Amino acid sequence: MKPIFYIALAIVIILLAVPSTLVLIYSGSDEQPRPASAIRKSAAPRTSHTTQKPVMHINFSIKVFRVETGKIESVPLEDYVSGVVSGEMPAEFEMEALKAQALAARTYIALRLAKKDFSDVPKGAHVTDTVKHQVYIDEKQKRERWGSSYTWKEARIRQAVEETSGQVLTYQNEPINATFFATSNGYTENSEDYWGYKLPYLRSVKVPWDANAPRYQETVTMSIDQLEKRLKVKIAQPVAAGNDSWNKTISRTAGQRIKEIKIGDKVFTGRQVRELLGLNSSHFSLSIKGQNVVIRTFGYGHGVGMSQWGANGMAKEGKTVEEIVKYFYKGVNIENGEKWIK
Repeated sequence: MKPIFYIALAIVIILLAVPSTLVLIYSGSDEQPRPASAIRKSAAPRTSHTTQKPVMHINFSIKVFRVETGKIESVPLEDYVSGVVSGEMPAEFEMEALKAQALAARTYIALRLAKKDFSDVPKGAHVTDTVKHQVYIDEKQKRERWGSSYTWKEARIRQAVEETSGQVLTYQNEPINATFFATSNGYTENSEDYWGYKLPYLRSVKVPWDANAPRYQETVTMSIDQLEKRLKVKIAQPVAAGNDSWNKTISRTAGQRIKEIKIGDKVFTGRQVRELLGLNSSHFSLSIKGQNVVIRTFGYGHGVGMSQWGANGMAKEGKTVEEIVKYFYKGVNIENGEKWIK
C-alpha cells in the first residue's frame, strides 16, 4: 500500500479517539458572546453560610400606569419585578446583585400596597412605569433595547427574580422603603440628610466598590449667566479664574456630600443645588474658568439605600444577596411578602 493510505488511516483513528465535545470547537452560531457572569451554569455554585429562603409564588397583579400610552396594564407580580430589574439594572451584572435588585423592586411595591396610598397615580393604578416610582419595561421594550442579546439577558433576570420569588425586605415586620441608586461617591447617605426624615435602616455606609463605576466622577460646564439664573443669585463680577470665594461649603453630610453651601449671597442645601442645576449628585465642587462655571460631581443618584454598582462590586467579591442587602439596609430581614402584597 502507498504511504498516503497509512497516513489517512492514522488520522481517522485519532479522530475517533477524540471526544466529540472537543471536535466541535465552532458551532457557527451568530449569538453574541455572553459575559462570564452569564454562563456560570456549568461552574460549581458558590457556597454560602446564609440560609436560603423558601421560594413563594404570590398570585397578584400590579396595576401599572403606562405613561406613554396613558393606559393601565395588569401585570403579574413577578413579571412586574422582572420588568423593573430589566429597566433599572444592567443584565450583565452579577447574579447576586440582580437578586438584590429584585428584592428591592418587590419590596418597593409591597410597601405601596401595604400603605394603600395611591394618590400620586391615576385612579385604578398602583404605580407608574417611570423614575417617579420604578422604571418598568415590558417584553416589547426589552426586545427593542437588547436586540440579539435578548435571550440570555432575559434568562439571567428571570433567574434572579425566580430565586427571590415572593420575598421582601422588612424592618420590625414591615416592608422597608428599599431605595436604590446607581453609583455612590464612596459612601451612602443617611436618609435624613437627603429627604429630611430618619429611617433606621437607611444609614451611611462605605462603598469602595463604586470608585471604578463609569459615572463615579464627571465634569459639566455651564455659563456664569446660566448658573445665576437657575439659582437666582448674583455672583460678584468680575470673578477671576481660580478665585472660588463666591462659593463656600458650610457643612457636609455623613456621606461626605454637601449639606449646606453658600453661593453668592444665598445658602442652599446640596440637594437644592443638585436639582436646580441638574447635577449627578449632591457631592460637587464649583470653580470658575473664563466665563464658565466648571462643576465636578462624584457619584450618580441621591445616594440613599443600595448602590447598584456597589452591589455588583460586592457580588464580584463573592458576597451573597443576603449579605448585600443587609449591608446597605441595616437591621433588615428577608420575609415572605404575601401578607402585604394583596
